[in-house]
Formats: sequence, C-alpha cells, structure tokens
Amino acid sequence: MSTEYRFVEDLPDLIDASEYDEHPEGRLVRLRITWDEQGVQVLGDAFRPDMLEALLEKMGPDEVEQMLCG
Repeated sequence: MSTEYRFVEDLPDLIDASEYDEHPEGRLVRLRITWDEQGVQVLGDAFRPDMLEALLEKMGPDEVEQMLCG
C-alpha cells in the first residue's frame, strides 16, 4: 500500500522563521504527536521537506496532508 499525498491550504507552523539562523544546515525537523478516539495524528514541519517526507513514510500512513510553501 502506498501513501496518498493530499495538498491542503493551511497547516500549523511548528518552526518559526527566526530559527533559520540557528540551523544553517537546514536539519531541523519538529513533530507534534496527538491522539484521540479517532487515532493518532502526527504534524511535522521541517526546513527540508524531503527529510520530513522520508520520516513520515516510514511510519506507514495511509494519507499525508501537505502544504506548499512560498
């Protein structure tokens, strides 16, 4: 089974622009994990989307919501 990517208009930011200078190599990845009666939700933010996508795909989700930056 493959992961379905769906683009959405808005997702919460977990990384602030002021943190860019502290991480010049762009390796910052931040996750927020929550759960309720409907299941587990993993919200991620990263300077390099490829790093976050690789991490999320290893978790084996059915669907990933993604926001385009810029």
